[in-house]
Amino acid sequence: MYMPSRMARLKQRIARLMPASLVWDYTLRRETRGLSRIANVECDVGNLRLGSSIDLNEMFTSDEIDIRWERSVRKTDRLAIPERRGGLNVGDRRAIYYLISALKPSSVLEIGTHIGASTLHIASALFMNRVRDGNPPKLVSVDISDVNSQASKPWLLHGSSQSPMEMVRDMGYSKFVEFITDDSLSYFATCKSRFDLIFLDGDHAARTVYQEIPAALELLNRNGVIFLHDYFPDLKPLWPDVPVIPGPFLATDRLRREGANLIVLPLGKLPWRTKVQSHATSLALLLRTE
Repeated sequence: MYMPSRMARLKQRIARLMPASLVWDYTLRRETRGLSRIANVECDVGNLRLGSSIDLNEMFTSDEIDIRWERSVRKTDRLAIPERRGGLNVGDRRAIYYLISALKPSSVLEIGTHIGASTLHIASALFMNRVRDGNPPKLVSVDISDVNSQASKPWLLHGSSQSPMEMVRDMGYSKFVEFITDDSLSYFATCKSRFDLIFLDGDHAARTVYQEIPAALELLNRNGVIFLHDYFPDLKPLWPDVPVIPGPFLATDRLRREGANLIVLPLGKLPWRTKVQSHATSLALLLRTE
């Protein structure tokens, strides 16, 4: 999960004093300019799952996953993970749980830990998959900051009472969850492991996401899936008064224009609420064409 730097937070405060149209024009120009400075990257989508193999309606209306969710959420709710502090809203957490439950990955890589909201729900779904199917799970969560630092305790700044590592330990998942402090591109370049599903939710800058996707594809197992957060189709708002984050759309749009056989499948409207009294979500799957 993206956590802005001190300078970025200062810029956000200044932006609140500016007309929204000026802020958007500046943001889009900055992102487009940054992306244009990155040389073309090879993008081999061969390991991605076919788009035609995914049925979102079937996933989100599964009675079996509903039951598993109700059992899991009774445990995760006790942790009182806050919303509106940069972490995933409750509706998005549920969507991730259902996707992990339906796609049944054994190994997951998460880029962007933040306070651990998505981490806990990925781990919970992996654990329930293991209970049912017996496959040993693995979850690696990478963040550029030390999200578990006992010196700075960054989770307290966002209203969480426990670090991501402490929450994982309390849930009984520590044996299969690993936390790593590293830059995403540096981690991709040195990682020797492979994963069934990769969740990209770190630096949302277009230039970074454009490089992350091909690098993630190199670590993806056959028929794997890449999962994006903050994807705004055609750069249109999903909620009133919530700024569009252009990076993920600009990055995937460029990759597709350069010939990558990618399908971006936005989750669209979920059966449950997400935020701002809405069912909309900015989560999206990356798949491949036929």
